[in-house]
Amino acid sequence: MKAIVVAEPGGPEVLELGMVDVPTPTDGQVLIKVEATTVNRADTIQRLGHYPAPKGESDILGLEVAGTISALGPGVDGVAVGDRVMSLVGGGGYAEFATAYASHLIRIPDNMDFDRAACVCETYITAYLNVFMLGRLADGEAVLLHGGGGGVNTSGIQLCRALRPASRIFVTASPTKLERVAALGAHEVIDYRATEFADVIREKTAKRGVNVILDHIGGKYLAANLASLAVGGRLVIIGLMGGPKAEINLGLLMVKRQEVIGSVLRSRPVDEKAAIVDEFTSTAMPLFERAEIEPLIHTVLPLADAAEGHRMMEASEHFGKIVLKP
Repeated sequence: MKAIVVAEPGGPEVLELGMVDVPTPTDGQVLIKVEATTVNRADTIQRLGHYPAPKGESDILGLEVAGTISALGPGVDGVAVGDRVMSLVGGGGYAEFATAYASHLIRIPDNMDFDRAACVCETYITAYLNVFMLGRLADGEAVLLHGGGGGVNTSGIQLCRALRPASRIFVTASPTKLERVAALGAHEVIDYRATEFADVIREKTAKRGVNVILDHIGGKYLAANLASLAVGGRLVIIGLMGGPKAEINLGLLMVKRQEVIGSVLRSRPVDEKAAIVDEFTSTAMPLFERAEIEPLIHTVLPLADAAEGHRMMEASEHFGKIVLKP
């Protein structure tokens, strides 16, 4: 089959279309004929050699796929060859075929095409897991989402508007994306290049702070994030673009009863991911079925142009998802 191969770590130019063996589904897995996949930030980090696939997963890039079931592995029931499905995968999405655990499959609604279906699993499930399951955002609370134009945060805005309509949504974004983030439903959009977001949060919340923060920056933002959290607030860190280390005032953390939660999705055990997918499917998928949420697509590229998709992401040119089609 055709797949994107990486001969050695490096820039987007190391992504090349090559030929590899079609994978074989093992116990509990299915083989999916991939109709669409997407570019995620983790793919660019893996391409650089810093985020290897978990043990037992494909080394091919790609963390989510949409397509049709082509074959069933041992012990799989409840699905059939030909079913339209989308799924998280531990790797292998940038290819014509990929394996996925049957327990991670989500049936594609009749009103959704493959391109949009490919945009759901990685970013919407990541946002749901970290804002609602770990961050425990309650209706009427305030939430701060960093990086408003990326897939996880555009997904987070949509989910917050639909599932917690009384909540107040703060988002940091670059100057070129402020208007689009506001149009998507954020109540307060902060230009992080022009102002200190902690000062804005303090002013706009009458010094109370926000209840939940979803952060992919890490060390660089830690002090400002904690200053922006309310008493009992929850900071969920899902990335380290601003470095892995920072000092923390534990006394203030204790007095304000704040929580700092680290989270990854890719390396979680199969059963744990299955439970997350189950809750997401029952709670959030009806919103897609009723077209109350529409996945945002920035562009659709042939799989052979994966390097251009990576270049777009690393230049932060995208608003929504970059889709790749084998």
